[in-house]
Formats: sequence, C-alpha cells, structure tokens
Amino acid sequence: MSSSDLPDDLLGYVTPPSHSSYHTPQTMSGSHSTAHSVVSTDNSPRKMQSERSSLNSRRTNSYGTNTHTAGTSGRRGDMRRNMSYASTRHKAPITDHEAYLYTLRTAYLSYLLQPRQKRVQHVANTSKRLERTNTSINDLMADFKLIRDSKSTRFPHGFMGELDKRITNVLIGKEKGAEFQDPVVKRTFANFLNAFKEPQFRKQMDKDRRVEDLLLIFYSRATSELQKGKSAEDDAWKWMVDRHVALFVRLISSTLSQNDWTRDRPELSSRLKTLESKLLQHDQDLAEATQRAGGQGGQSIEVEIPRSFEVRDMPLVIRVCSIFAIPTVQAQNDILAHREVWTEQAALRDLKDYQNHMMLNTRATLGKDDFDLDEAFDAWRKGEFADLSQMMLGIVQSQPELAKAGTSAGLLPQFKATAQQGGGAGVGEGYGEVSRQMSAGAEAGGVYVVDQPVDMSQLNLGDGESPRDSGTGSLDAGHADFTFIPPDAKAYYRAVLKIALSHDLADEDVGPNEDGTPRLLSRQSVELLSEVGMRWRIPVFTRVVLFLDIVREKYEQQEIGLETVDAAFSAAKDPTALAQQVVEKRGSKTQTQVPAMTPLQERTKWTVADYALYQTTLSRLHDGILRELYELFQHCYEAKPPSIGVAMYVLETHILSDPIHHSSPEDMAAFAAMMSEALRQKARDKYHEILSKNISDTASEWEFFHVIQLGKAVTGLVEKVGKRYRKNPEVLGVAPLGILVEECLPCFADDGRELVTRIMALAKEGKVKGGEGDGKGESGAGKGAGEVPIQDGFELYKELVQIRRVWASVLPGREFGFHIEGLLQEFVWRWIAMTDAKLLSWIEAAVAHDDFSSRQDPKDKEAGLPPSEDERHSQSVIDVYQIFSQSLEQVQRLEWDDDLMYAKFMTAVSKSIGRGVARYCELLELKFAKEMDRQTPEQEMRAQQTQRDRWISAARDAWMSGGRAGEKIEPFQFYQESFVKINDVEFATLQLDKVEKEVNVDACAEVINRLDPPPPAHMRGRMGGGAGGGGQGKFMFTIKIIEAEDLKAGDANGLSDPYVVLGDEYQKRLAKTKTVYSSLNPRWDETVDILTTGPLNVVATVWDWDLVGDHDCLGRTSLKLDPSHFNDFLPREYWLDLDTQGRVLVRVSMEGERDDIQFYFGKAFRTLKRCERDMGRKVTDKLSAYILQCLSRRTLRALLGQNNMIGGVSMSQARGYFSKFSAQVAGRPMSGAAGGGSVEGTTPGGGGASGATPADVNNALKPLLQYFDDNFAIMKQTLTDSAMIMIMTRLWKEVLVVLESLLVPPLSDKISSQKPLGRQEVDIVYRWLQTLFDFFHAYDEEDKVANGVPLDVLKSPKYHDLQTMNFFYFDPTDSLIRVSDKIAQETAVRQQETVAKLNRLSAPASFAAGSSNQLLAGAVHGTRRTKSIMLSRNLGTMRQAKAAKRAEAQADHNDDMILRILRMRPEAERYLRDRSRQKERLAAAAAAEAIVRQSLMAGRMNGGFNGGTSALGPKRGVGAGAGGLSRRWDTIRE
Repeated sequence: MSSSDLPDDLLGYVTPPSHSSYHTPQTMSGSHSTAHSVVSTDNSPRKMQSERSSLNSRRTNSYGTNTHTAGTSGRRGDMRRNMSYASTRHKAPITDHEAYLYTLRTAYLSYLLQPRQKRVQHVANTSKRLERTNTSINDLMADFKLIRDSKSTRFPHGFMGELDKRITNVLIGKEKGAEFQDPVVKRTFANFLNAFKEPQFRKQMDKDRRVEDLLLIFYSRATSELQKGKSAEDDAWKWMVDRHVALFVRLISSTLSQNDWTRDRPELSSRLKTLESKLLQHDQDLAEATQRAGGQGGQSIEVEIPRSFEVRDMPLVIRVCSIFAIPTVQAQNDILAHREVWTEQAALRDLKDYQNHMMLNTRATLGKDDFDLDEAFDAWRKGEFADLSQMMLGIVQSQPELAKAGTSAGLLPQFKATAQQGGGAGVGEGYGEVSRQMSAGAEAGGVYVVDQPVDMSQLNLGDGESPRDSGTGSLDAGHADFTFIPPDAKAYYRAVLKIALSHDLADEDVGPNEDGTPRLLSRQSVELLSEVGMRWRIPVFTRVVLFLDIVREKYEQQEIGLETVDAAFSAAKDPTALAQQVVEKRGSKTQTQVPAMTPLQERTKWTVADYALYQTTLSRLHDGILRELYELFQHCYEAKPPSIGVAMYVLETHILSDPIHHSSPEDMAAFAAMMSEALRQKARDKYHEILSKNISDTASEWEFFHVIQLGKAVTGLVEKVGKRYRKNPEVLGVAPLGILVEECLPCFADDGRELVTRIMALAKEGKVKGGEGDGKGESGAGKGAGEVPIQDGFELYKELVQIRRVWASVLPGREFGFHIEGLLQEFVWRWIAMTDAKLLSWIEAAVAHDDFSSRQDPKDKEAGLPPSEDERHSQSVIDVYQIFSQSLEQVQRLEWDDDLMYAKFMTAVSKSIGRGVARYCELLELKFAKEMDRQTPEQEMRAQQTQRDRWISAARDAWMSGGRAGEKIEPFQFYQESFVKINDVEFATLQLDKVEKEVNVDACAEVINRLDPPPPAHMRGRMGGGAGGGGQGKFMFTIKIIEAEDLKAGDANGLSDPYVVLGDEYQKRLAKTKTVYSSLNPRWDETVDILTTGPLNVVATVWDWDLVGDHDCLGRTSLKLDPSHFNDFLPREYWLDLDTQGRVLVRVSMEGERDDIQFYFGKAFRTLKRCERDMGRKVTDKLSAYILQCLSRRTLRALLGQNNMIGGVSMSQARGYFSKFSAQVAGRPMSGAAGGGSVEGTTPGGGGASGATPADVNNALKPLLQYFDDNFAIMKQTLTDSAMIMIMTRLWKEVLVVLESLLVPPLSDKISSQKPLGRQEVDIVYRWLQTLFDFFHAYDEEDKVANGVPLDVLKSPKYHDLQTMNFFYFDPTDSLIRVSDKIAQETAVRQQETVAKLNRLSAPASFAAGSSNQLLAGAVHGTRRTKSIMLSRNLGTMRQAKAAKRAEAQADHNDDMILRILRMRPEAERYLRDRSRQKERLAAAAAAEAIVRQSLMAGRMNGGFNGGTSALGPKRGVGAGAGGLSRRWDTIRE
C-alpha cells in the first residue's frame, strides 16, 4: 500500500484550503488585513482563547466568531463584519513581476539611505587661515553621559596596566604607526604618563574606570604641553590638541581590541570610535603638517563621493536581480524610469501616512481586532511608533534637506546636531552613522541604538490627539496609497520569501552553516528579506510564520526533505539566527541586541491570523510526516531500509511538542491500526519471500538443511529488526518487531512441523535425498535405509530451540507452535541405539590394545622412581570412560528441553554404560584369572612326575623338614599387569561415581517418578511384569552361599577342598565360589546375581578340588527361584541338604529388574565392586594357604608339646605323615583341619607338659609376618594406596576367620565334633590376634600416623565377636544357656517394639512399595534386606550402607557366639535344637508381619492413586484423555 491509497482526511484533519489561499493571503484594502486565513472550527480562536485562559486581560470576544459578546463596541463589531466580508472577496494572485517591482524599489531605497562614501582630499595652504570653532571637552563627553548603563562604558579590570604598557611602547618607539613616531606626540604622551603614574590618580582610576576621567586628564596634559611657547594670538596648537586626543582614543580602542575586551563592551568601543571621528572631522592625518603634500603644508579633508545610481553599486538590487532572474540592465532601466518617484521624500511620506493610518485605526494597518489580547496590540503599537520615528529620523539624517521642510511644518522630529558645528559635511557624517546603526538594529529585530540625543517634542506619537482633530485627518480610512509599501504587504512578502527560498535552495554556492546544518537562505537573501520586512512593516513573528508555511508547502510538493524542514524550525527557534547572518554580512561591529524570547515563544503577541496559520501549518506538516512515515515503514523489513530518524525527530521535536498542535487519540489509534495492518501484510510477504528462497517446490529435494536455513533466515530477520528498533520498540503505537514475530514465527512453526514430518515420511519411503543409508558415516542402528541422518536431526533441533527462545522472548506467555522434542526424539533414540550397539566393540578394542602397564613417564621409570597414584592405572579404563563421557555429552549438548524425555535418555544411556562396565569387568576378570591360575614351576614339574615319584618326593620333603613342610612355601610371583587391573577397576569405580554426579541420577529418577510413575502393584501382573505371568518382567536374584557343614571327605587325609558351582537346569554354569582347603565345614560368604524373567531351577554342586585328575563331587542340591515366592522382596535363608552328606546354607533375596537409572548405576557399581572383590579374593587365596598353615591347631600343639619329640618329630606328627604325604601329592598346604579332623585333640584346661613363652608365641608368627612383608612389598610397587588397603583388609578378614575357626565351629543346630581349646591355647590365639592387629594397623610411633588398615575396619563386628568370645569360652554350659535365653528374650522384645512402632506409622499415599519394603526389612531383625542394588548406586550410598550395617551389627546383641560354643558341649544338644526352632518361628512371624504390612501399604497406595484428592489436584482419570497428568507404564524404550 502506498500513500496514494490513504484517504485524504487521514487522521481526521479537515482538508486545508487551496495553496493559493496560503500563497496570497487576502486583505481588505490595507496592507495588514489578517482575515484571509481559513480556519477550521476545531482551531477557532474561541478554542484557542480557552486554552490560554491563564493570560491576563483576556479579550471579551474572539476573532472569527459570528455572534457579539456583551461589552463590545459597535465600531469593533462593524470592523469584524467588514473583515468577514473582505475575506470572501477574490483577488488575483500576486505575479512575480509585481513582487519584483516592490522588492526592487525597497532595495533601491536601501541604496539611497546608505551612508555616503567619502574620500580624503588634500587642500593646499592658502593665505587665509582656517577658522575653527572651539569644541568643549564637555560636549565631547556628552555621548558617554547620555548612556543609561554606566557600567557598559567603564573600562574592564586590568585595563590600566595594559594601557601603561602601550604608552611606554609609544615613548620608546615600539608602537606601530607613523603617527606615534612624532616627537611632539611622544612628548604629550610622556606628560600624561607622569600624571597617570601618580599613585593617588592611578588608584582612583583602578577603582572608577570611567572613560571621561581618563580623557579629561589627557586633554588637560595635552593642552598644557602644546601651548608651551605659543603666543596668545597663535591658536594653531588647539588643532593639535584634537589630533593628540584622537590619537589617545585610538590607542585606547586598540588596547581593548588586542585584549578581546570589545566583545564584552561593544558599546564602549562604538562610542570611542564615534569620538575619534568627531575629533578628526577636519584632519585625520596625524603626521606633521610639514610632511603632507610633499612638505608644502596644507590639510586633508573628507569629501562625499557623489552617487552613481548604477546597479553595480547596489548590493541589494543585485540580489533582487539574482533571485528574480532579472538582468541587471532591466533593473537599471527600471530604476532610471522611476528615479523621480522612488525618492527619500516618498519613503518619508509613506512612513508618515502609515503612522496616520495607525492613529486613525484604519484597515491599512493592524488593529485591535487582529489581536487576541489588548496587551499584545498595545505592545505592537508602541513598538511600531518607536520604529517609525527611528526610520523617519534615519531618512532625514540621510537627506538633511528634508529636515527643513519637515521641521517647518512641525511634522518631523528635530535633530539637535550639537556635534556638527562646522558645516554640511559634519552633519552628513553624523546622519550617516546614525542611519547605519538604525539599519543594523532594525534588521536585527527592531531594536535601535541612538547615538545622538533626539528632540521628540514636535513629533506626534502615541494615543494623544487625533490627526483629524489637528487638521491632518484627510486620509481615506479605507484606502492607503504607498510608494514603497505594497497594497497587500503580507502576501507580497510571502511571494518574495518563497521566490528567495526557492532560489537559494537551488543555488549550489549556498553552503551549510558552521555546525553542518543546511543553510536555507544565503546571507544576501536574509539581508534583502530583512530590509523588505522592515520597510513593509511586516512583524517579525509574521515573517517567521510565513517562512514556516512556505517550508510546509515545499515539503508537501516534495521539493524539500525533512532535513530542510528541521533546519527551518531550528532557524525559527534560534533568536540569533536572523540577526547574526546580517551582522556577519555587513561586518558591523555594533552590538546586536537579541530578544529574550524568540518569535515562536512570544505567541501571546501574535495576531489571530498568524496563530491560526501556524496551527494549520503544524497540522498539515503532521499529516505529511505521517504519510512519509507510512511510506518509510513499508520498507522496515528490508535489508537496508530508509531511516525514520529524521521524520520522528521533526515530528516529536517540532510538531507534537508544540502546545499549539492538537491530535486526537482516536485519530492516532486509527493511524496505528492502519499502519499495523500494512506491516502485517509486509511481514507475511517477507516470510513468503524467505520461504520461497530456502524451500524448493520439489518435495524430493527437501532436507533438514533447508528447514535450518529457513529458521536461520527468520531468526536473523527478527534479530536484525530487533536491533534496529532496540531503543524505540514502539513507534506511534506501532511495534514493527512485535508484528513481525506475530506473523512470521507462527507461520514458520506450522511450516516447520509439516516440513519435518514430510521429510521424515519421505525418507522412510526412500524418496528423499540422503535417505538411502549413506548418511555421514552412520551404520547399523544409527543410519539405515530410509532414515534421515542423525546429525541432521540434532542440528535441526538446535536451530528450532533457538527459534523457540526467540519466540519466548518476544511472545511471552504464548506456547510454541509444536512440541519440538516430541517431533525429534526419534533421532536421540536412534543415536542411543547406535551407541549401544557399538559400545561393546569399542570396549573390547580398548582392552585388546592395552598392555596393562602403569602410565609412568619413561624417564621416571628409568630413574627408579615409583609411579604416582594417577599413573598406576592403564590406558584402557581411560578410553572406556571417554567413550561413556562422549555418549553422555552428546545428549547433554542438545540441552533437551523436556525433563521427562531427558531423564529417559539418561536412563537408556545409563543402561548402555552398565552393559559396558559389565563387559569391561568380564574381560579384565578373564585376563586376571588366567594370570592368577597359572602353575608355578614346581607345580609344573610335579605334574610331570609319576604317582610313585610324587609319593616319594612328598615323604622325603616331610622327613627333611621335620614335619614343617609349610615353611618352604614361597611368595606367589604376582604379575605387575594383574595389580594394574585391580587399579583399573578402582579407577573405573571413581570415574563411574563422577559420571553419576554429572548425570544427576537422583534428579532424573525423581522426574520420571513424578511425571511418568511406574504402574501400581495390581497392574504389573496384567502387563506381564509379575512373576509367573508369562510376561517379560525381569527379576534380579541375589544368592549368597554362606557355608556348608558335615561334608563328605574327598581326600585321603579325611578332609576336602570344597567349592560350589551353581548352574541352571540346562547345565549352564552360572557362578563358582572360591576353594576352601582342608575343611569339612567350609565358609565361603560369596554372593552371585542371577537375572531371570521367570521361575528358574538352580542346581548347586559341591566339588572337591584336586591338583591331579578330575575333581570329586561331594554332593548336589537344588533351589527353585520363583519370583512369586519372593514378591515381598525380603531375604530368606535356606539349609539345602546335599544328596550325599551334609548341607549348604544360602541366603536368597530378589528385586525386580527395573528400567530405572538408579538401578542401572547401582548394578554397575555392584559389578565393579564384585569384580574388585573377586580379584582381591584371588590375591588373598594365594596368601591364605600359608595363613592356614601358620595359624592352625598343629602350630598350637607344636608350641605346647615340644618335649614329646623323637628326633625332632612328635608322635602325633609321625602318625600324621601319611596324611601329609597325601596333601603334598595333591599340591595342597599341609595343615590341620580347622573344623575338626585332628587325630588327637586337647581337653579344656589341658595341654602339654610345659607352656609356651611369649617369645615362642611371637616366633611362631615370624614366618607369617615375613611372608606378608615379602608379598606386600611386591604389591606396594604397583597397587594404589586404596587398593593396597583393600587387599590388606581382605587378608585381615581371612585372619579373623581362621582364628575364629580355631576357637569355635560354625553356627548350627547340631553338636560339632570340634573340641574346644585349652586355656593356654586360647591365650596364644588372642596373643596372635593382638600381634596381627598391630601389624595390619601399622601405626608409626614417630609420625603418629597409621599406614595400614584403619581402625574402624580392623575393629569389625567379627573382631568384637572374638573379643566377646573370650569372656564366655570357659563358662559352664548352664550359664551359657541362661545368657543365651536372656539375649533371645531381649531380641524378641526389641522386635515387638519395632513392629508396634511400625503399626503406628502412617505412610503417605505416594510412598513407594520399594521404600516400604526397605523400611520393614531394616526394622525387623532377621529379615533385613542386604546389599540392595538401589543402595549401591554410587559411592556415597555404598559408604552409608556399610556404616549402617556396621553400626547395626555392633548395636544388636546376639547369642550366635554362645551357640557356637555350645556346639562343642554335647550336653547342649537339646537346647540347640529348641533354640533353632525358636529362631525360625520368630523369623517367620516377622516375615508374615512384613508381608501383611506391605499388602496394606500397597492397597493404600492404590486407593490414593485411583481415588481421593492427590497432591496434584482433584481426582483425574488415568491417561492423557482425562485431562490430568498422563501416566504411562512403558517408562522407556528398550
């Protein structure tokens, strides 16, 4: 839409009259009728009068009103009717020729009134002496005394000192100018300087600084100096006095000018120049008379140059010819033709007639009806009379002959030429100076400076006697005939101003102002217009209003731009603009008095017509600027739009801020609505342009890249427009940025969704470029046939998110067009699936390329320095976690803006990480087991021997060692690579903990549970997640193989080396425990995890390890893992009877395999910890054989039975040779059975004939401690500190188990065949315990630092049990039974209190089933759920679980140790059976209570879920269709 489409009455403004009405304002018959302007009713003077109600002396009627107001005279009402009539008459427009003629005569009149040019003419001496009239010094000082402001004629501060320097320069000859080199002049100045330097006079001059005082003293000193030696008849020296005083005045003026004091005191400088001119009326040459005219004497006088009446001497006439394009010849002819008419006398007559019309109140001049206020009319009238008198006085001074006729008639002011007593030449000079100053003052705004006293007594001015009464009232009140003033002066002035403005705007020679703003009128044009306005009596405010109206007309006609309009208003508002240009042109040094207010500010003094015209000008400019803004805004969305700054500046600074202008809010709202609608269409067009540029018409060529480019183009346009309108987001009620985003962004959202959907659909159909499986290196699940490349989807998501941010910033509270995450989540799932498919191969490659050596710097390694803690792991673990980190960072970099989806993404990635951790641990364990299970060189040699050779070799070794074959055991040669693998597992655990914190696992789990909770318990069976449901639910069974008792002997020595293998019903091996050597009651305490989707039969087989040949089977048993039997998720213990002999104790617990991020991280942590534990167990297994040999009952008997020896061998040892031979042949350590099996035991209180000394006890441990030192030294070189502590901790546990097995048998309800130790043997065992405790603690007395296992680990529950056992070991059986009963009763009471406390608890509706199970399991002893995966999801929870377990074990007293002691008392067999049944009943009751409570809580949760009011609000249906929170049971894609 263009401006031509806009209605003519845009914004409700009434269409103004035709241009001719403004170009040629009409009057009645005079020169200042103001009734020509056409004013709308809204801009009526009545309305203006109400708006200026605060002004005083309000008129009782207003211009333009047809009704009369009370109190108005009939005469004024008649005039108003005449004005109304005159305004309706039609007059022909003013032609350029008519305007030219009146302008020409005004310019010619200016030439006539110019000061006459003079020239200096030398007159030779004659015999007749010149007569001179004596001039009084008081007459010379009269000009200074007449000035009202005496301060303006005083010298500035500091002037006296500068004058002193200048006079001194005159005396020493440094002053420039030949006139100052005259010796007589120097003598006069020297005489004055003596008086000037008198302190009293100098002080008085510094204080008063008056000109007349300085001149009087100089005049006095010059007179006294020059009359020396002159006779009384000789008065020629008096001429020299005038010349010397003039020279002194010139020196004063030069001093003021040199120090830039003339700017502050321009009037003082003017007076001094005038005084100098008066003193030099007869002679300006200051040199000696004898030096003039070639030394022949004489004098120089000024004579006037006759007028040439040629155009080349008339600057204003030349300007008239220039602006009217008239040849100067024609102007010369016109002047010569009217020379007799265009005279000073005619000009004087015009002024007098104009004055008479003012006094008669005719329509030839302005009247009261032309002003809104009486005060305004009075001020104009007073100023007009003053200006007329000055103008008439200037004409008379320019043409003194007119003064005689005018004065005789009593009609002109009489000028007292007191200073011109010497003849006509002097009078002309005085008149010329006054004329120049009056002319400059008039052009500067009507303020004149009178140089001479004027006698105004005979000039009739003011409101006194009417000319009619004095006999001069013969003028026609309805007609005025002037020579120089046109009939319609205002219209003529407007025509001349328009022509001059058009000329100067087209003139390239008219340069800009000093500040860079355009110069509308040249200095010559300003001078001409000022002269025309003054001679035609156009008020200054009328000139300004007409000037702005012409600028408005040219702007509407598109001849000028808004920059010119702004310059016009700025010039109109600048009070110095008009006068300054004239002063600069003329070079006048007279002061230009600037009014305090500009004509635009003094609107109370305006005429009604000027007020209405100015208001109409503003209204039409406002209309035009709005049209231009409308046009400019049509390009606001282009790359380089035109600026609206100038238009808005002019509109706000000059139009809207003006109190005269009024705009209706309704009109502005209508304009804003119209512009907004046009911008909306432009925004839609711009978007379609961008769409067609970036999106092809052929759908098969579409790619995500094109959608990205479209989005970037849209956001780029929005950002560019936003920056463009950052400071002014809303212009006249129109917001370009808001309109753009409201139109473009929703369109892009709709098109983007359709494009993305269509591209993905076409890609699956194979019709889109790039959808054939060749995308950017992707393969497998990442990029298959018919899929868009994943990276394209990620890039598209980032761009769409950026657009959504822009949307949110510019359209707050409004939702984006579509759910970006829901549309593009497929790409993230594809990337996760691709990563998961490749993850295991990446990990296998990392392990395959790893040599498992420390990453120590080769230089440090050569120097023998140990590796640092950060260098003790290999490269593979770093590579593996870099793979994990990159997988997570890819999802994190997307900054996915959907919490639920992001949490599910992290869950899926966590599952992949768990699989990667499991595979990494599996590969390490395979390599580690291969390294640890290798045979020693002795074992390899023994394996190659025959059976007979093995027996002989074993017997020989036993005989040679004296029965102490175990002492020959050497430390196992560990590989450095094996310990590096342990370090890798430890480092992997630490890195996994960092990953867990970066992912913020708990927050992700909380989001999923809140936004997409798991199904309730009653829904799981229907969905196939329950046990036996036939669905795909997964369950994690944890089986802990605790111990076995009464196993069958598999070796010739009556003992076995048992280990357990778990397998399924299809003979698939599931797990294997460690081997416990030489025991029929082994304790393993090993845990395995088995994942199943339904019931599973597990077969447990106990094997006897043999070095040579096949391993022997000791028995089998089976266990059914049915999820339906463990739906309470509580642990259960089972004694499984073997099919041969003995039984195995296992503890079974179950937890569901959940699609939960905490579960996956917990499982990964458990995998790492189990791998670390298994590796540590293999290391400790290599060391435990020697521990069993050193800490055995055979060692105790050896310490206590040394006297029963034959040849260094005891009888019991001799009887045991056969078993020793058998053990050595089998490759096992030769030790006594820890759980019995000894051929000869000791009785309580028994022992050998003599006891062992402390030194003997310590010496018995030296081989073991040395063995530890040797192996620890090897480990210390490679293992990290924490890994070293872990190995030592496991060895400490092994030591505690061995010592415990020496004291008591395992816990059971049967009597054990193991015999109790004697007192001395018990003391030795506890001495060993203390010695080993100090050894493992490794406390340094000097450094006060423990270098070994921490105390809290050493003082484990088993350690406390051993310490407690010492108090009960030798108590009678009855006492032990009583203590056991008491502890059992206390335990039962605690359980009852706990159950009662739980019954009082009220679980919230949102309490999860898992958390309730954990609460019950933790509260009821014996049903505690141990080692839950959820408690192992990070290192923090694992430490908390360990601390809680340790605290619980120490807090709960139990009688297990007492029962184990009672197993060695045959008389306690019945009590053991009863006590076992009691414990089973208590455990069953606790389990039943837990099941009931679990059922109640599940029902409560189901009720809270399905009914009632939840925390999220009122009851809602399940599913998205119910309007509430959508609950989906399929939590994540597998």
